[in-house]
Amino acid sequence: MPTRRVHHLAAATAAATTALTTVLTAVGAAPAHAAGELHVVFPGESIQQALDAALPGDTVQLLPGEYRGSVRITTPGLTLRGAGPDSVILPAEPAAAAPAPAADAPAPAAPAAPATSTLSAADLAAACSAVGHGLCVVGTDSRPLAGVTVEALAVTGFRKNGINATGTTGLTVRATYVHDNAQQGISQEKSTRGVITANESARNGQSGVFLANSVDSEGGALSTDGTLVRDNLLTDNRIGVTVRRLRDLSIDRNRIHGNCGGVFVVGDEGVPRAGALTVTRNQVVANNRYCPPNPRLDHIQGAGIVLTGAEETAVTENEVRDNVGASPFSGGIVLVPSVVGVANARNTVTDNLVLGNGPADLADRDTGTDNAFTRNQCAVSEPAGRC
Repeated sequence: MPTRRVHHLAAATAAATTALTTVLTAVGAAPAHAAGELHVVFPGESIQQALDAALPGDTVQLLPGEYRGSVRITTPGLTLRGAGPDSVILPAEPAAAAPAPAADAPAPAAPAAPATSTLSAADLAAACSAVGHGLCVVGTDSRPLAGVTVEALAVTGFRKNGINATGTTGLTVRATYVHDNAQQGISQEKSTRGVITANESARNGQSGVFLANSVDSEGGALSTDGTLVRDNLLTDNRIGVTVRRLRDLSIDRNRIHGNCGGVFVVGDEGVPRAGALTVTRNQVVANNRYCPPNPRLDHIQGAGIVLTGAEETAVTENEVRDNVGASPFSGGIVLVPSVVGVANARNTVTDNLVLGNGPADLADRDTGTDNAFTRNQCAVSEPAGRC
């Protein structure tokens, strides 16, 4: 029978204990002793020290309060759990400025960066934190990090991504509040079988949820082996959900509103093509913020669900309303060629409620001829005849 170790638990206040019990019940978490040891961290203590001491199957429990500094997980099977949005991971306090060197002192040589292919998991995790992510869950291509759970905590204010996962399998991110980070809220790349559910991701500079094969290299789409993005609230980001160069995943029952764009499924000429995924039963409403153009994309405003360079994607039973703008992506459900001119292929848009979007509820601006629009409730299509 596994040992159960509880650090500092006797010192917890009655209020903290009540909050913790409420959160455990809300997220349906099993008691920690059923899986391993319990490491309790108080505000001001080091989350990283507790994670480094934990073994596979252990739980690191944060009590309500603020925790400063990026943290990383490189041990499989760990659970990092807060007591809800009051357990907050924030950037470290700025360090005091170092004294200026003497005018005649030689400049220190910059250390050479090791090749990515030679980095260990620990090296990758340290690099992840160093570039400004909040919470990093890190494995490698050859040894994906398996079975990590992150739940019931907040991550805010980081200059890159709030939660950044790479090289993982079976990662669960649940009931977190990830907000006001400069790039992605929750990001997962080179990963399989993830479950991203019941989170709130808001006011992040890029996507609320971002899924990709890789952010820094080209190549064909990877299979996620059934990753699920479900029951999340995604608001006031640039894009609610972005899926880039991936296959075999589901975006289901999310509430997506107040972003510049709702859902973007992005592919290109790479083989395998992006697609073979489902976008179902989401509420995509009034994503009408204006986001300016960048070197790769035109401006985004009023975009509901956008497919670009994708294949064999099923867009079904979504409620897509009141997304209005004047960008190439504007409208309810929109098909456009990819940035390198690759057409969408063999996608199906079926049984959706698509109303009040502009300039059209259904907009097929693509050059592909084998995409199907059937049984959708809509008023205006581009070209006519899609409703």
